[in-house]
Amino acid sequence: MADTIYDVAVLGGGTGGYVAAIRGAQLGLNVVLVEQDKVGGTCLHRGCIPTKALLESAEVLHLARSGADFGIEVGETTFDYARILARKQQIVDQLHKGVEGLLKNNKVTVHAGRGTLLSPTKVLVALATGGTLELQARHAIIATGSVPKSLPGLDFDGETILSSDHVLELAAPPSSMVIVGAGAVGVEFASLFNDLGVEVTLVEALPRLAPGEDQEVSAELARRFKARGIQSFTGARLLPETFRRTEGGMSIDVEMDGKPRTLVAEKLLIAVGRGARLDGIDPEKLGIQLERGYIRVDSQMRTGNPEVYAIGDAIGGMLLAHVAAAEGHVAVETIAGQHVRPLDYNRVPRCTYCRPQIASMGLSEQQATDQGYAVKTGKFPFAANGRALIAGESGGFCKIVSDGKSGEILGVHIIGHQATELIAEAALGRFLEATPLDIGLSIHAHPTLAEALGEAALDVERQAIHIFHR
Repeated sequence: MADTIYDVAVLGGGTGGYVAAIRGAQLGLNVVLVEQDKVGGTCLHRGCIPTKALLESAEVLHLARSGADFGIEVGETTFDYARILARKQQIVDQLHKGVEGLLKNNKVTVHAGRGTLLSPTKVLVALATGGTLELQARHAIIATGSVPKSLPGLDFDGETILSSDHVLELAAPPSSMVIVGAGAVGVEFASLFNDLGVEVTLVEALPRLAPGEDQEVSAELARRFKARGIQSFTGARLLPETFRRTEGGMSIDVEMDGKPRTLVAEKLLIAVGRGARLDGIDPEKLGIQLERGYIRVDSQMRTGNPEVYAIGDAIGGMLLAHVAAAEGHVAVETIAGQHVRPLDYNRVPRCTYCRPQIASMGLSEQQATDQGYAVKTGKFPFAANGRALIAGESGGFCKIVSDGKSGEILGVHIIGHQATELIAEAALGRFLEATPLDIGLSIHAHPTLAEALGEAALDVERQAIHIFHR
């Protein structure tokens, strides 16, 4: 195979990379994939899957402790963290084998090793087994992913100062944790460890938790976290120079309203975002451009070099596995000569798996207003939804933001039980260019949580039945 000229060489076997490779093979392309760790990438091994497995165990623990509310007496409820970790790993391993099988069955050539783009059409692979291999391909897709960002003066050490990768390696929950960053990663870990009995403090530089979400969602999350005993400081500036190691962990100061406050905890988790992993990529040599540390691409995922494409976390934007997969489709289908519709990122669902769950799509009410839309909104509380009451989860709401002139759905925002499942209907509605009334008039089974989204859609036109407007 040394003299084989592949149609596509994919660098990185994460969600975007392996999806692009498999789709390319389906289209009849000869594809080679290079992965330096394990196929499945961050999402499968250090991100989406393991964290959600842990969160599911925390959810079961919470439900068990709430048994009396349902008339079920279970006695004292404890947990075995080693078994929680073992279950998490079993899920990861099963899915990993599945991805390996899919690549093999689709006849994608896979090389384990670190790939370097010598040119747009040549890849040098430092094989994991030793030695090197040079590959030739007509096109390259960069899908090298991302790594957690640290803060100046607070380099990760894996012991006291942790990244999201390190947290998954903890043998046991700490007694206390300060989490810097209240985006999706920060609030998920805050929710997880709070359920496991850890004293959690969240620090966010912006004015609210989940700052990328609609303001009403952020307010509801803050209220629910406070009720759970999660301490949150927003509009707070971390002072890295005050970091001190202590016998029990560490201390660090945060500044709020011009006044410093000392926080003490066993562990410090930094969850302030991720940066592109561009090892083995020489932008100048390859004729590609960077923008804020990410690879710049056009709507077909082409870089400045027509033979080189890039997808996923390497190009920035929404650092989400399903976005990387969708971008992988666009890139490899373009290479195959198909007509590809550019992605509409406003119809991408965004999911956060804390308790309560958050799911959203498109513009917030404030963003829509700022962009000049004649905004109309509809909202329905889970407190008026029978299925939510049955589940013992009456907090939260569904909210739809629409254009009052065209009827276009601009955004959908859900916080509450199973929000991450409910958002799929909204995403499909947006894809099919449905109006809120289209969604609202679609018959929703009773009793279901989905009724809340249907009622929120009807509420845009003030036709919701189970809430009253004066």
